[in-house]
Amino acid sequence: MSTWLGIDIGTTAVKVAAVRTAYRKVQLLGLASVEVAQAGGVTEALVQATRAVMGERGGLGDAIAISLEGQRGTVKVVGLPASAQKQIAEVLPFELESALPFDIEEAVYDYRVLPGLRETKGEELAVLVGVAKTSDVAARIDLIKGALSAEPERVGIGAFPIANLLPYVPVLGEGVVAIVDLGTVSSDVLVMKGGEPLFARTVALGTKGLPGTAAKLARELRTTIAAHRSQGGEPPTRLLLCGGGAYVSGAEAFLSSALDIPVEVLPTPALEMVSVSPEHHAALARFSKAIGLALGLGPRSVGFNLRKGPLAFERGFAWVKEKVPLLAGLAAVILVSFLFSAWAQLYAKSKDKAVLEKALSMVTKDVLNEETSSPSRANELLASQTSLSDDDPLPHADSFDVMVKLSELIPPSMTHDIEELDIQKQHVIVHGIVGSIPDAQAIKTSLESERCFADPKITRTTAQVGGTAQKYVLEFDIKCPEDVKGGAKKPAAAAGAAASSAATQPTGGK
Repeated sequence: MSTWLGIDIGTTAVKVAAVRTAYRKVQLLGLASVEVAQAGGVTEALVQATRAVMGERGGLGDAIAISLEGQRGTVKVVGLPASAQKQIAEVLPFELESALPFDIEEAVYDYRVLPGLRETKGEELAVLVGVAKTSDVAARIDLIKGALSAEPERVGIGAFPIANLLPYVPVLGEGVVAIVDLGTVSSDVLVMKGGEPLFARTVALGTKGLPGTAAKLARELRTTIAAHRSQGGEPPTRLLLCGGGAYVSGAEAFLSSALDIPVEVLPTPALEMVSVSPEHHAALARFSKAIGLALGLGPRSVGFNLRKGPLAFERGFAWVKEKVPLLAGLAAVILVSFLFSAWAQLYAKSKDKAVLEKALSMVTKDVLNEETSSPSRANELLASQTSLSDDDPLPHADSFDVMVKLSELIPPSMTHDIEELDIQKQHVIVHGIVGSIPDAQAIKTSLESERCFADPKITRTTAQVGGTAQKYVLEFDIKCPEDVKGGAKKPAAAAGAAASSAATQPTGGK
């Protein structure tokens, strides 16, 4: 929710309008008008009018908008090539330099690209430019700073701020409409088509001198409309009066007859009135410019903002200080949201942990025969059952060890030959020849006492053809106790001794 102030500084009176905006809602908070002569000067009139709207301690709202008199600025339509659309800001100073009576470096300007293309010089962009001297705009800003100790955020020009009433005064968007802001010594004319400002001019006549100057005022308005038409514009279908002279008796009828077009007072904007007095409500057209200035502080402003270049508005620490409560509230909301999000994530993680611990308990009970939900304890149980060290991946007995042991077990007095030694997957098959079957049985009996040879047995014996020797087939498994899970590896010294012994023993019998 924001509160905006629009201040219309006229020659004889200062008019202030306060507008409050919320989500899809705009309220007119109040209106005030103070005569400069009665207040004792423009500065005092500004203070009194602002206090009348905002109250003694009501502050100045969130932003202020003011306007420069039309005769202190220049409004021109500049034609640019269509190719310059993306470089308008860079091209305009060169186009304006020859058309201004003062140096472009001493001016500030703003522009609007008019819809459609002009046909006067081929395809051109029509750019409406508002220009004023930097010193004049700075003087108006300093006037507000001296009176209210605050800087205006926006500085309009002429009657352009009235175009901001378009969303609330539908008639402004119906065809071609001329708006005349009747002041005391001058009047600003604005021509709009379809809600878009196209042409503006300031007439050096107002309500001062009426009714004697009525004919001259009508002639100036006719000249203004003719100037608009000379630039290719369409004639207005109606003329709307606003400003301090909107309610001059007989003005509507006289101007309608002199200009030959319908003339009426600007309709009341469709705004929610909060604390507008009946007196001001009945003469709401007098405050049209002030209301338009306030509405122009919104995101969809129509018109110009002369706070450009060296006069660009910068928010100071005071504005930040005013926003501290709002910023603190937003920070609190963000903090609460963060804490809630963190709590939700922690809660979800705790639920996941509980599910995983339950699953671990079930798995450890089924696989490791002990139920535990502790990962470290599960690792200990797993290590105890799979404690076979991987330091030495070689088996404790291999084919070389089998040959060594066989040579050791065969006594020197025994005649023994090995025809074939087959070892596959720790299973040994020996095809040998001995002098008799008891000799084969003796070898089998000797193997039974060896720690790494399991279940030796003679599976077959046959007599040697053409001789007295016996052939036999001996089978057994290589299975050392150290190779069983949980067992201890044989020391390196023992392995070395076995290798040394194998190197000194014969590989077969006599």
